[in-house]
Amino acid sequence: MTTESDGLIGAALDECREKMHKAVDHARADFATVRTGRAAPALIEKLRVDYYGAETPLQQLAGFQVPEPRVMVVAPYDKGALKAIEKAIAASDLGINPSNDGAVIRLVFPELTTERRKELVKVVRHRAEEARVAVRNVRRSIRHDLEALEKSGDVSSDELERAEKELEKVTHEMIAEIERLLASKEKELLEL
Repeated sequence: MTTESDGLIGAALDECREKMHKAVDHARADFATVRTGRAAPALIEKLRVDYYGAETPLQQLAGFQVPEPRVMVVAPYDKGALKAIEKAIAASDLGINPSNDGAVIRLVFPELTTERRKELVKVVRHRAEEARVAVRNVRRSIRHDLEALEKSGDVSSDELERAEKELEKVTHEMIAEIERLLASKEKELLEL
């Protein structure tokens, strides 16, 4: 193997790992937004709030506390944002009615029904499949780049074969990580 071809293959595989890690991280963040019957700041921190005419993520406008497993307290940094935050939470798909005491907003998360838990498992499985597709798309793109390197004569067919084996190994690792995240989230959703 030449040093130049090692560098080209290494760069392609590094790009592959980076993009696949982003897909897995996105899936992890996506799973965190699925409600499990417990209060978790990840459920609402990305909500967009109309703050003086600008769409602002809630995490920039308020702090979060979870004093009990099913209760979350949202404390705005600016009391003037209280009504806008309350409105954004009420309009979200969480299905929770916020209660405002003039200083903070309390959210009480009701117990999930068995039917709702099963629906949420379907949602999580769909999101996991989207993540697997994203990983496979990265694999396809990188494989195409590697084949182009072989066609241009920058790498030999043996080097290409070794690089493709490494590409498959990385792909399987990332898909396995998505499966672990999915299994964990399903368990969390289905436990009563």
